Amino acid sequence: MTRHIATIAALMSMAASAQTADTQTVSLLFAGDMMQHAPQITAARQPDGTYAYDVCFEAVGADVASADVAICNFEVTLGGPPYKGYPQFSAPDDYFEAMTRAGFDVFLTANNHCLDKGRAGLERTIRTIDSLGYVQLGTYLDSLDRCARYPAVVEKNGIRIALLNYTYGTNGLPDRKPAIVNRIDRRQMKADIERARQSSPDLIIANMHWGDEYKAEPNDGQRQLARWLIDQGVDHVIGSHPHTVQTMEMMADDRGGQHLVVYSLGNYLSNMTKDFTAGGLTVRLTFEKTPQGTRLTDCRHCITYVARPVDSQLKNYKILPAGSDISNLPTAVDEKMRLFVDEVRRRLAGCTCSQEYTLE
Repeated sequence: MTRHIATIAALMSMAASAQTADTQTVSLLFAGDMMQHAPQITAARQPDGTYAYDVCFEAVGADVASADVAICNFEVTLGGPPYKGYPQFSAPDDYFEAMTRAGFDVFLTANNHCLDKGRAGLERTIRTIDSLGYVQLGTYLDSLDRCARYPAVVEKNGIRIALLNYTYGTNGLPDRKPAIVNRIDRRQMKADIERARQSSPDLIIANMHWGDEYKAEPNDGQRQLARWLIDQGVDHVIGSHPHTVQTMEMMADDRGGQHLVVYSLGNYLSNMTKDFTAGGLTVRLTFEKTPQGTRLTDCRHCITYVARPVDSQLKNYKILPAGSDISNLPTAVDEKMRLFVDEVRRRLAGCTCSQEYTLE
C-alpha cells in the first residue's frame, strides 16, 4: 500500500488560501483510554464515602476545555457498587462527573470492557451519561435506541460532525439482547456510513477499538481496515485499545483527499505499568468550513504521562503533559516520564502529519 503523507505546513498553506468571510472553524480533541484500576479507586476514596478525581485532570483540564468538542474512550462501566478494577471494571459515577468538569463532551463506549458488568452495567452506563446530558455512542439499550441516535451527529460552530464507534470484541462476553454493542462488522459499518451521509455531515470520523495490546506498531488488520473505512467515505480514523501510542499517518484517497489515521492514542488515565503504557496522546484537530468544503487545517498532539502515587508521593493519580514543571515531585517521576516521552517521540519521529504541542 502506498502511503501519501501531507505535512502540517502544506495543510495550513492550503487553508490560508481558502480563507473567506464565510469560513467557520471547529476544534476537536481526542484522548485515549480512560481506565479505572483498583488502586485508582482506592486513591480517590474520601472519608465520607465519595470519590475525588478532579485532581487527576488539574494539569490538562484547561487544554481539554479549550477544544470545541472533546472526545475520549470511556473504557469502564458505571455499573454501580461494589466498585471494581481489572478485569471487570465498575467505576464510581464521580469518575465520569470529574471528566465532564475537565471538559469532555463525548464518551465512546464500544470497547472490550463495555460488558464487564453485563447488560445491567451497560444499560446503567448509558443511562447515567444520558441523564447528565452528554453524548455517548457505541452501545445502546436496544435497536430502537440505536436507530434513534446513531450515527451520533454533533454540531458546533455551524459544522456537523458524524461520529462512529466500533470494537473488535468484548473479552468473550456475549451480547445480552436487546442491548447492542457496535462491533467491527464491515457490512454493518458500510450501512452506518451510508446512514451518516444521509444526515448531511461536514465530516465523518470513525473511532475504532482495535489492534494488538502493548504493540508499538499497528498490525496489518488495522491498516487494511483504515483503508477500507476511507474508501467507504470516512474522513478520519482515530484508534484505541493497544494501551500504548502507535504511529499516525495521512492516507490519500483516489480523489487527492487526505485523511488522518491515528492508530492508537494509548492510555489517558490508568494504573498500567507495562512498558510504555503509562500515558498516551491527546490529538487536537482543527477544521475549516468554506463554501468549497470542509478541510483539516491543523493537527497537533500532546504527550501525556500519568504520575502514580507510588512514585509521586501524592494521594491521587495525576495526568502530566510533556514539558510540565515537576521539580516539586520525586526524581522517580522525572526519570520515568522522560523515558516515556522520549519513546513516544521516537515512535512518532517519522510522522509529518502532526506537530507536538506542550502546555504551560
